[in-house]
Amino acid sequence: MAIVQVTIVPLGTESPSVGAYVASIVHVLQEAKESIRYQLTPMSTIIEGELDDLLAVVRRMHEVPFSHGAMRVSTSITIDDRRDKKGTMEQKMRSVEEKLR
Repeated sequence: MAIVQVTIVPLGTESPSVGAYVASIVHVLQEAKESIRYQLTPMSTIIEGELDDLLAVVRRMHEVPFSHGAMRVSTSITIDDRRDKKGTMEQKMRSVEEKLR
């Protein structure tokens, strides 16, 4: 299982606000047929699942701003793909919280 952080920024839009773009991108996550889980944050979206599934979903997410009139889109992806044990978003957070005690 992999965890992907993705930030999608439409460029050259009429307004500095991107909330409508983000909402449209979240629809891709909500409607995904792949077995994924996601967490929206103020600056990015975290998705967990099988890497091939995540990359397919990210590809569809990247296309959304274009379909809403953006002429350029910058997408940043960070992949955490650990093979020695199953990692989840919750497990990673618990690990840090335990070390804070």
